[in-house]
Amino acid sequence: MNLFAFPPDFRVLVVGGAGDIGSAIVAALLDEGCEVVATGVDAAAVAACRLPVHERLSVLPLDVTDDATIAAFVGELDRLDALINCAGILVRHKEYELPVFQRVLDVNLTGTFRLCSACKPLLAASAERGGGAIVNIASMNATAALPWIPAYCASKGGVVMLTKSLAMAWASDGIRVNALSPGYVETAINAEGRKDEAFHARIASRIPLGRWAQPSDVAPGAVFLCSPAARYVNGTVLTVDGGFLAG
Repeated sequence: MNLFAFPPDFRVLVVGGAGDIGSAIVAALLDEGCEVVATGVDAAAVAACRLPVHERLSVLPLDVTDDATIAAFVGELDRLDALINCAGILVRHKEYELPVFQRVLDVNLTGTFRLCSACKPLLAASAERGGGAIVNIASMNATAALPWIPAYCASKGGVVMLTKSLAMAWASDGIRVNALSPGYVETAINAEGRKDEAFHARIASRIPLGRWAQPSDVAPGAVFLCSPAARYVNGTVLTVDGGFLAG
């Protein structure tokens, strides 16, 4: 299909690609003819991944909080055209506990920075062939806070500002840095909250498009931002929320 002008053998690393939104992004990239390296936090996450076997896909474990592991992982890559940071956690109602707060920030924010930094040389080297793109997955909660996930909200706000800072700092290296900000998406991370049918219906009624998103609704935005078609898009945050924040 290649709607987004990907050159042949365009390789994307999707960190957190074993998760719900990550898997949808991986599937969309494969549809566009890309090579994809996807990760899960550990071997169990990789084994549980629902992505099908594909000749252009590798799924590997990667702990985004471990500097040495990241260095070794990226060191095995001979080239890289785009990085999508999709690894993230939240711990509903427990993020006021300091160790939990710190853990959420370490995964969501510092983990994102670790991968950006580690992949920077490879991405800069690919800029001439239309690569050199980073897409960080933020959240609507970077703008609209919730009281029971303070660390998650803080981490995603940090991801937005990190994205903008890196976009300014690394543009001269040929690297574009953007963020995608999903709204309410039906994923495993919010499955417990969605058991409250009244809550689920109330949120749907607040969204102008009338429903929660599916991961496949979010994926095309990430694919566009990392593609050569977005060659003049830098430092932006693309919100995919069905219009929730519009009014």
